[in-house]
Amino acid sequence: MNKITIVSVSYNSSAALKDMLPSLPKVVDVIVVDNGSSDVEVTRDLVAKHGATLIELGKILGFGSACNAGAESIATEFLLFLNPDAQLQEGAIDALLDGASRHDQASAFNPAFLDKKGTPRFPFSSVLLPGKGRLNDDRATEDKEVKVLSGAALLVRRDAFEAVGGFDEEIFLYHEVDDLSLRLAEKCGPLMGIAAAHVLHNQGNSTPRSPETAAIKSWHMGRSRVYAMRKHGVPFALLRSIALALFHTASPLTVLSGRKRAKHINFLRGVLSQS
Repeated sequence: MNKITIVSVSYNSSAALKDMLPSLPKVVDVIVVDNGSSDVEVTRDLVAKHGATLIELGKILGFGSACNAGAESIATEFLLFLNPDAQLQEGAIDALLDGASRHDQASAFNPAFLDKKGTPRFPFSSVLLPGKGRLNDDRATEDKEVKVLSGAALLVRRDAFEAVGGFDEEIFLYHEVDDLSLRLAEKCGPLMGIAAAHVLHNQGNSTPRSPETAAIKSWHMGRSRVYAMRKHGVPFALLRSIALALFHTASPLTVLSGRKRAKHINFLRGVLSQS
């Protein structure tokens, strides 16, 4: 397993790490990058218990910047970026590495993610692609070339990651993986979904849910959406994002929920910050 190093970025994610770290093979090197968390002491104990390495940034950087920091000194052939709320299923790493060997022209890979019914599926959409890059069928019945990858469990050849300069650190949060995917596909080779590798992703559970957290995340989502759309030549990036934000802000469901109000109003503010 010395071909691969796992990098996981933690921001107040100790509760999720309690489930994620035990799912990792003990023979794989694991680096946890703490992104200025308030629960870092708990994270220290968890990382030590599971024999991982902890990098403490001491302040909040963007997700991509933290991933870059974790990958900086790694010399293995592959990097696996793994969210704290993702759990590898048995044999997932072996299946990913086997897929990488079979698809030797590909630059990066996703496992199949198990939905609520346990059906394995591939990621299939991005606002950076025409038609959102939708697959005709996202069920993972066989390996498939995909247009974008999910960052929940992203395997990438280290030389390809370095060739494109890693994550764009101008993107603090959201759309950074879509951006990386498109640059990898353009410069280094196609992106593949590996059907035999399965991961359970408890999406949205990396950090505690609250109106305050929703507000911060949504502001960055709005800002990053416009930045990334412009970077990749998507027409009318600002106007389309404003229209989407106003649609959600005006929804009756938004009026009734403090968390949704915080989310959608701050998404609009993030979009407008790029005007």
